[in-house]
Amino acid sequence: MPRQNNPYAGLKRVFHEPNRLAIISALCNVVDGLTFNELKEECRLTDGNLSRHLKALEDARVIRIKKSFVKAKPQTTVFLTERGRESFLQYLQSLEEVLKKAAESFGASEKQAASLPFFTKPARV
Repeated sequence: MPRQNNPYAGLKRVFHEPNRLAIISALCNVVDGLTFNELKEECRLTDGNLSRHLKALEDARVIRIKKSFVKAKPQTTVFLTERGRESFLQYLQSLEEVLKKAAESFGASEKQAASLPFFTKPARV
């Protein structure tokens, strides 16, 4: 039987891949979506790699893709859905719990772990 309040259960694979995490993080900062080229530049991905990740996110209903024409040129715009926003916030909360648990396992108190930026210098081995 699974343990109650298992923080690892909230680490959804759709977000836990680094490139998808970058895509969703970029989309969180905008209301009007980002074009394919803006996302490609922001996340430093190739056309094919970005397309593959957008397909996975769209299949999970995390993003919405709008195709249109601007001055007779096709343009793809990507939007974070409300479902995607809520799921991503849940993912971030789970990730925060996992990181705090890891910090505590290195001897940090719960208070110290709660205030750690998690991108600190690595400990000497």
